[in-house]
Amino acid sequence: MFPDEGARRERMVGGQIAGRGVHEPRVLAALRKIPREAFVPDPLKNVAYEDEPLPIGEGQTISQPYIVGFMTEALALKGGERVLEIGTGSGYQTAVLAELAGEVFTVEIVESLSLGARGTLSTLGYANIRFRTGNGAEGWAEFGPYDAIMVTAAPVLIPPALRDQLKVGGRMIIPVGSGGQTLILVRRGEEGFEERDLLAVRFVPLVNERRM
Repeated sequence: MFPDEGARRERMVGGQIAGRGVHEPRVLAALRKIPREAFVPDPLKNVAYEDEPLPIGEGQTISQPYIVGFMTEALALKGGERVLEIGTGSGYQTAVLAELAGEVFTVEIVESLSLGARGTLSTLGYANIRFRTGNGAEGWAEFGPYDAIMVTAAPVLIPPALRDQLKVGGRMIIPVGSGGQTLILVRRGEEGFEERDLLAVRFVPLVNERRM
């Protein structure tokens, strides 16, 4: 047995996220609200709030709660933005973005994961998310440019298409590297792009071709 989910979420947010330096109130409120256990496989629901990534099938993972909070805060969303997410996974990070932004456009290369996330998010009542199964390195140009882009899998280099789809004044957060990875914050200004290294991370690689 384990405590009720609300208490588990509160401990996660207080100890793992706010306790490690994420302080944006809207981000913390979203993390307190969203039932993380709904986004992990049944055998792992009892550890859904532990401070670690968890497997969700197809060689993919749901990110460590702290990293979800850290990356979301780095986008500095104020409400009403159009956000592109690369790597839907089980949909947990998608839900966080949907709580904070106006519209979320999320791309996942593994169709079974995309369909599963769509079902979970629909059940939870999210209506401001659009889903696409496809190559995340190509982004989703149809609805760009975007105020913010979040990438939850690591390319070797930042895909040019994602730079192109970032609005002037927008921010992108992305893990980059093939061995050691670095989480990078990209800002697009009138004169070009500014990049800042944030911290060392470990994400699954960004898959650059459609799985059959």
